[in-house]
Formats: sequence, C-alpha cells, structure tokens
Amino acid sequence: LVSESPILTSHKRLTFRQAKFSYEIVRNGDQSIYTVTDGRETISEPILYSFGQGKAGQTYVLKHAGQFYESRVSFYAEINGLDITLGHQDVRPQSVIEALGNKTPHDEIMQCFNCHSTGAVSGNQLHLEKLAPGVRCEACHGPGAEHVAAGKSGQPNKDKIFNPARLGGDGLSQDFCGACHRSAEEIVMAPKRIGMNGVRFQPYRIFGSKCYSDDSRISCTACHDPHESASHDEAYYDSKCLACHQQGRGPGAAAKPPQSGEGGAAPGCKVGAKNCSSCHMPKVDLPGSHFKFTDHRIRIAKPGEPYPY
Repeated sequence: LVSESPILTSHKRLTFRQAKFSYEIVRNGDQSIYTVTDGRETISEPILYSFGQGKAGQTYVLKHAGQFYESRVSFYAEINGLDITLGHQDVRPQSVIEALGNKTPHDEIMQCFNCHSTGAVSGNQLHLEKLAPGVRCEACHGPGAEHVAAGKSGQPNKDKIFNPARLGGDGLSQDFCGACHRSAEEIVMAPKRIGMNGVRFQPYRIFGSKCYSDDSRISCTACHDPHESASHDEAYYDSKCLACHQQGRGPGAAAKPPQSGEGGAAPGCKVGAKNCSSCHMPKVDLPGSHFKFTDHRIRIAKPGEPYPY
C-alpha cells in the first residue's frame, strides 16, 4: 500500500526526465502523487499501489480516466532514483497520456494483483477491498477456513487445504511457481519476453537446462523455501547441487539406482564442490534493470561466452 511503502515514505521527491517529458513523484501526507508533463500538458494522479519491495526496484499502479496504468518510470535501488520501467524502453511516447505509462487491460491487471497480493482476485473479478498486500499463506495454499476449522475441532485437516509439495517437480516449477514467475510455455507463447529479458523468469530459464526433469530435486522448492527469505550466500546452495552431483563421483561414473521415485546421481564437477552457483548460475546484468539476475539456466558457463537465449 502506498501509505506503508518504505521507498515512497522515505523519498519525498523523485524526478526523472527523458526527451520532452518530465516526471515527478512527490509525497503528500500518506499519498504519493505521480506527475508527467511536457511543459504544456500535465497529468497528475495519486499512486494507488507500489509493486515490488524494492530489492531491485519498484513499479507503480495508478488510475487515470477510470483505467489502470502501469507507471512508465520505476524506482531502482541501485541508482536510488527513477528510470524507465522494464518493458517500456522501446516505447517512444508522442503525448503526455502515452508518457504516463501503459494502460493495462483487465486480464493483465488481474494477473498483477493475483501474483503480488492475496485475496484481490476471485473468479474473473478484482476485489481490491479484500486485498492483503504481498504473498500470504492463501496465495499458495488456497482458502484456509476449512483447514483451520477442522484443526480447531481436532479433525484431520491436511486434505482441507492445497499443498504444492504433493506436485511433481515439473508441475511444481512450471504450473505452480511458473504461474507467477513465468513458465517456459508462457514465455515461448510471448516472443517479446524472450531474449535477455528472459533471465528474470526462472521457471523458463531452468527448463532449458540439461539438469531439468520431473525430479523434485530440481524443482523450485528444492532450493528455495517459500516460507523464508531467499539466501544470498552461494555456499548455502551447494548441498542442493550435491543432492544430485555427489562428491567423489567424477564424470562418467555410473549413476546410482533411483530411490524414492527420483533419479540417480549425476556426474560430479571436475573443478570443485563449493560455491557451485557462482560458476553454473552466473549473474546477468539485464540492461535497464540496474540489477544482476541469477540465471537459472544451469550450465557450464565459460568466461566471455555470449548469453544463451
């Protein structure tokens, strides 16, 4: 919510200029007012919602003439200021209304709120009065009233709520996590998202890795506990890699028999068994994002080689 956004509350005035258009976000009480002008015409609207906690950046949603708009400028942590929102770089606005941002269709705005908040979308309708900011329990597990009621009454309740852990590795990564983090199918069906911009979409990128399979050891939750903040310590992920690429098992070693419905062991790395992700999941500087994204296309990455699309 704009009233609670740390970035907006701590920045009383943010400015940006590109060509003939000037932008300004000014704090006014518990509101932040977004303004764009070409010197002759001006549009000012209160920001309604801030999307993104700000680790990389934050984009804004506002309304103008009854329509939702995605702001054409966003806040980026690395520069502590505004720049063009990703996806808007190739747009050359000819008027102030075009410079305001991207008028967002109903289906797209629902997807925005469905992935970045909880309870705002029901059926094919937005219910912003029910919105809970951020991804909360019911965003992943579905309605929890029956689960809670059964638990309080002492009745079995594990089947009264959806548990994503019951899914296979591919279903979990592509269908479940990919619903918000962008599945391989979705990106292939939207060619404009392919290219270097695809590094932001982890399920899509990991799908192109030779490691990828239905094995749960390569699923999103094998490395990332959704109930905790992601670790930024590369060594933390070594055990995840070694769950398949076991130490002491060099290239060409026979894989051990599958256990518990999962595949066997993969050949070990010839270089080492520490800080695996620093070599095999390089960080990619996405132009315009002011941020380096970890590329989830696990591979043998060689210095100086081009980004694999």
